[in-house]
Amino acid sequence: MGTDNFYNDSDGDHATSEVIANSFLLFGLESLTGGKRAFINFTENLLKNEVAANLPNNLIAVEILEHVRRNKEIVAACKRLKELGYMLVLDDFVCDSIYEPLMDIVDIIKIDFLGTPPQERKSLMRKCGDKKIEFLAEKVETIKDFEQALEIGFTYFQGYFFSKPVIIAGKDIPANKMNYLQLLQEINRPDLDFDRIDNIMRRDVSLSYKLLRYINSAAFGFRSKITSIKHALVMLGIKEIKKWLSLIALKGMVEDKPNEILTSSIIRARFGELIGQKCGLADRSSDMFLVGMFSMIDALTGRPMAKILAELPVSDDIKKALLGEQHHYREIFELTVSYEKGDWKRFSYFASRIDLDEKEVPKFYMMSLEWANGFNQIGI
Repeated sequence: MGTDNFYNDSDGDHATSEVIANSFLLFGLESLTGGKRAFINFTENLLKNEVAANLPNNLIAVEILEHVRRNKEIVAACKRLKELGYMLVLDDFVCDSIYEPLMDIVDIIKIDFLGTPPQERKSLMRKCGDKKIEFLAEKVETIKDFEQALEIGFTYFQGYFFSKPVIIAGKDIPANKMNYLQLLQEINRPDLDFDRIDNIMRRDVSLSYKLLRYINSAAFGFRSKITSIKHALVMLGIKEIKKWLSLIALKGMVEDKPNEILTSSIIRARFGELIGQKCGLADRSSDMFLVGMFSMIDALTGRPMAKILAELPVSDDIKKALLGEQHHYREIFELTVSYEKGDWKRFSYFASRIDLDEKEVPKFYMMSLEWANGFNQIGI
């Protein structure tokens, strides 16, 4: 792993081949993407040799990089991939006659949203309007960018816009979601009271159903079926109660938001928990779980982080980490976010700060992805 914020390999063939080998053989692509398509860059040589044809056509999209020559051999190779059912994507598209041979077979065109002026974006899309092509806006960094891209006809989006909150002054939690906030408040009190939690959950039939469904799933493997809420709470134990009910309450509060934000929060939560266990904080790793879990609660609720935390009785250490104060929890959180974004220089800095062996981290991240996928598959 290098310190640059990209894959540091001048040989594109080797870089893509290594991505494919690691994704399919070492990690398992479906675990990495949750069963969705992975967009993979293919060089000229890899396209000519039809390497993509060895991969499942339902799990990848073949990205044709901007510097790949559009000669007859490349066009023929792309046509064969199209006939085999592969999705074809043009990367960093500009209006140029060199793209013409591929325009009838590509499925998606990627446009650099930040690097392309607004009028040029519209012009590029109009010129391809008579073809069955969808557009992907990359480098979409804010909600405003996202709304603009959506308005002019983009279908797919890449960027960090979902994780950046739009704060609405005076916004409050809707009445139908107050039950979830009360649950979050209750499970984070030092004097955890099962009776009070039980009473809150009885006011929401879906909460009770989801709890019983979860605890009776294969994730726990209890021999006898658990049918009462109180029994379920006792069987889970305090740490698992806090983890699971935090997830379920947060999901209930943000049903009108993109699921990707919650999924990212779940991955961060589990990832931080595993890192905490490795860094001598095993007895407080559940705190690291909550740091990750609540790390995008401002984006999910549209309310300032400080105001939300003032209403939640979480520990001061968790609040400090979420508000950006220098703290050991914050260092672990910064490490998880830098790894998520592929900011390797920053990741290496925080790994050294907490005395973490960088080689162990990919394993923890994969475990976090699988854990998040498992949570989503339960359907709660």
